[in-house]
Amino acid sequence: MSKESLFGLSLFPYLAFLWFATKSGQFPKLGLWGFYGTLVFVAITIPAGIYAQSQYHDMLANVDWLHGSAEAFLTMTNILLVLGFKNALNPKT
Repeated sequence: MSKESLFGLSLFPYLAFLWFATKSGQFPKLGLWGFYGTLVFVAITIPAGIYAQSQYHDMLANVDWLHGSAEAFLTMTNILLVLGFKNALNPKT
């Protein structure tokens, strides 16, 4: 099985996780936004990788401005995750 096939298949458990996390109502909203942002990150990097290959004849990791932009977005989603769960763990005063 190719890595592309495995990548495609890995989206199904993640989508199921997002569905259950959303339905449970127990996830902190900001953290949930972070998890959805991670899905958006994946959706953004696929066309960015295709663009890097078609325009620069190189992989996404080697096209600094594209790769840096994608990683900056991923960093923002990670910050949302951390802040969401940090806020959920802090007692309300």
